[in-house]
Amino acid sequence: MSRSYVRLTTVLAAAGALTGVTAVQPPAFAASHQAHAKHVLLISVDGLHQSDLAWYVSRHPNSALARLVGGGVEYTHARTTTPSDSFPGMVAQATGGGPGTSGVYYDDTYNAALLPAGTTSCKAVKPGVEVDLTEDLDKNQASIDAGQGLTGLPASILSMTGRPASLINAAKLPVDPKTCKPVYPHSYLKVNTIFEVARTAGLRTAWSDKHAAYEILNGPSGTGVQDLFTPEINSDALGYPAGDDWTKDNQATEQYDSYKVKAVLNEIDGYDHSRAHKIGTPAIFGLNFQSVSTAQKLPASGGLRGGYTAKNVPGPLLAKNLDFVNAQIGALTSEIAKRHLADSTMVIVSAKHGQSPTDPTALTRIDDGPLLDGLNTAWKKFHPAASDLVAHSVGDDAMLLWLTDRSQAATEFAKAYLLAQNGTGTDINATLRAFTRSGLSKVYAGKAAAHYFQVEAGDARVPDILGVAQYGVVYTGGTKKIAEHGGAHADDLDVPLVVSGASVPDGVRDSTRVQTKQIAPTILSLIGLNPRSLQAVREEHTPVLPVR
Repeated sequence: MSRSYVRLTTVLAAAGALTGVTAVQPPAFAASHQAHAKHVLLISVDGLHQSDLAWYVSRHPNSALARLVGGGVEYTHARTTTPSDSFPGMVAQATGGGPGTSGVYYDDTYNAALLPAGTTSCKAVKPGVEVDLTEDLDKNQASIDAGQGLTGLPASILSMTGRPASLINAAKLPVDPKTCKPVYPHSYLKVNTIFEVARTAGLRTAWSDKHAAYEILNGPSGTGVQDLFTPEINSDALGYPAGDDWTKDNQATEQYDSYKVKAVLNEIDGYDHSRAHKIGTPAIFGLNFQSVSTAQKLPASGGLRGGYTAKNVPGPLLAKNLDFVNAQIGALTSEIAKRHLADSTMVIVSAKHGQSPTDPTALTRIDDGPLLDGLNTAWKKFHPAASDLVAHSVGDDAMLLWLTDRSQAATEFAKAYLLAQNGTGTDINATLRAFTRSGLSKVYAGKAAAHYFQVEAGDARVPDILGVAQYGVVYTGGTKKIAEHGGAHADDLDVPLVVSGASVPDGVRDSTRVQTKQIAPTILSLIGLNPRSLQAVREEHTPVLPVR
């Protein structure tokens, strides 16, 4: 382990000498190094890379982010899950386990054992169904309240229920063949969560995220998060062009994120997210930010260029958005101090996923639709009586396939076909660019895919094909995206991880290779609970982060 203990003022004075800025202010929280915290605020800035954080802090040494870094331990070599999607990424932070253990591989997957949604008579029904954890589950995905029926939206969104399971359309859920009942997201999760452990200990919990399906964080008990605020990000963005959701304009995403920040501010003040009931500051609570992610993905927004101008150099839209996120995090830490909670609160900053590519010249956009159509056609040529080989697919900057024929012969057929396909996509300027091997660098098929995720071959949830994309490849049919996540490149995986507050030393920069799933046992340890209360921690032997 390589760990340096340095005075923050010294480090950032040096940064100031290089960038023309002054030394940093004192840490956000004074370090009393008490044994256990009473509160942990977890912040996921989706899309944020460690390189983004380093870039920002070096240029803004007086910022809220710089104070958090200076007031704790910064792990400079932290990685999120593979696949690097929001759901497995967040689930790992809440359970301590990767996809093979949690059973959550992506926000939209397939299960070979469950029955189709809407099944009411389960005898003799063929298993195999899409498991969708996106906005598609909402009773009304066009509304930011997911169908609750609030008036005065979006201004009234803080009145949204803290129990979003009630906003899920059960008719869209897969069905358990044993009970013949719909499987809610929390029931789909195979292991318990930090929220459930805290509840068992009599502690209060809260969380804010982007879909009602994040009720998965309740864990198998269904009761882990007492106050779960989930405004729908892919709903119609009121006040913006018709048909656009909150991700199509970065200003809209910032507005959307601000609602979750208000919810957490209310929770810091001891209320529920709506500020309607005084119930006490949660022991474990937090939120995700989406606006960095859209600033990375959008080619432009508000007249500013999105993404990066060169490798790891944020462009004007992303730089502006980092300012926004910094200001919002500053508001949260200031409120913690204002409420005299600084000595009893830890703040953890990380990300569910990164985003790729951070080098704009590497971008190759590929429409994967024709590739999969070709695969199905080729399969049926050799198997005239067969149905399509691809039962379900996911392609952002990785390719995950679930097949109707799960034999090793079928998976090897799919692998060979994909690696033989060449074609033409588009680059950052929408100019034609050739691609080879379906844009893939490596393909894990059948048993190899199961082994990759450390599960048994034939597992009902594991993808039959895991395709690792070549650097810069984004699977999309248009030119509206310049980056994505889900893959296994450094740009997808290398996220920040900062643990800051009274219970850890100041100004520590730790280069140990760590994983974001270690956040879960670390949170429990920080508040005095047993990390081994988490099933995934026991199964994977997930260690607590070396915070002291």
